[in-house]
Amino acid sequence: MRDFSYKGSFPLWFYLVACSLITLVILMLLVKMMAGWRFITAGKDHIVIRLPLRGSTKAYPLSEILAWEEETIIANKREFKQVTIAFQDHQSISVSNHEHEAYTDLVNYLKKKAQKQMIKNKKA
Repeated sequence: MRDFSYKGSFPLWFYLVACSLITLVILMLLVKMMAGWRFITAGKDHIVIRLPLRGSTKAYPLSEILAWEEETIIANKREFKQVTIAFQDHQSISVSNHEHEAYTDLVNYLKKKAQKQMIKNKKA
């Protein structure tokens, strides 16, 4: 648009098509990014996963947890933690401390309520 306002080196139809195409690509990327948004709630012996853009909600009782594991990854001299929870319907979720504010609350809840399903890390 700056080129159009200062120089106008291309015809008007080119700028209109280019702006429309760029807007369409940006909107598609935004929708793809928002499709991955999920809200995870843990409490009252359930884990509820809500995907707002898809309009779906799935509630899992703690008895449907097959296994869960907490991993520690060191990258760029920083420590990241990630918990992966696998359910009986072959679905799984991963939650990291880098992306989620209530990560420690979730891990403490799982340690308290689903201790038997925790996979112990083997030390070499």
